[in-house]
Amino acid sequence: MRIIPAIDIIDGQCVRLSQGDYAQKKVYETNPVAVARSFEKAGLEYLHLVDLDGAKQGKVTNWKVIEAICKNTSLKVDFGGGIKTKSEIRQLLELGVKQVNLGSVAVKEPEKVSIWIDEFGADKIILSADVREERIAISGWTETSSLSIQDFIANYQTIGITYVTCTDISKDGMLAGPNVDLYTKLLKQFPSLNLIASGGVSSLDNLTQLKAAGLYGAIVGKAIYEGRIGLTELQTLNP
Repeated sequence: MRIIPAIDIIDGQCVRLSQGDYAQKKVYETNPVAVARSFEKAGLEYLHLVDLDGAKQGKVTNWKVIEAICKNTSLKVDFGGGIKTKSEIRQLLELGVKQVNLGSVAVKEPEKVSIWIDEFGADKIILSADVREERIAISGWTETSSLSIQDFIANYQTIGITYVTCTDISKDGMLAGPNVDLYTKLLKQFPSLNLIASGGVSSLDNLTQLKAAGLYGAIVGKAIYEGRIGLTELQTLNP
């Protein structure tokens, strides 16, 4: 299973939110590049980088941080947060980002995203499915749509998507354990999916559970910053 530490950015700083609430922001580090380097030094290969300013504003915002992390580490970065245009995707890939996460735009403009999948390749795009009670949330989690996660994934599987990150917003930043039942249900319905779990991971046991359930990857954020899981411990679960 791919172990993916997370860095969330607001105003160029490394932060975490609780349940996606911008009012519940905690700054952990003013230098995200230093955090990324610490992940690399511990032997981790991947990074989930989120531009929370971008998610809220609807356009990629923290370009300097993205560029600095890609330039100064060898981490395989997947990036999300406010991507709305083809030019942003192209620029991100040119900076060294390996995959882009598409959430709100994938809900609102599926025809456009279908073209991007053809143009950039399905291996470059991760469908970002953020859910409240199995309904898709958008716009930095500030809106909940009527679209179910099952329909969202099914629609995109027909046009080639193979990577999906599913975040249970109720679990995110709460250190209360991931929604294993939801992920198990999704994998039963979509067995060929490269499904990445996000939200709630608080222990190595949680990661072992997700691995046993067949998850392709798991994103770990607050548990690292709060000292619940050590970076060397994460390395032991890498494939």
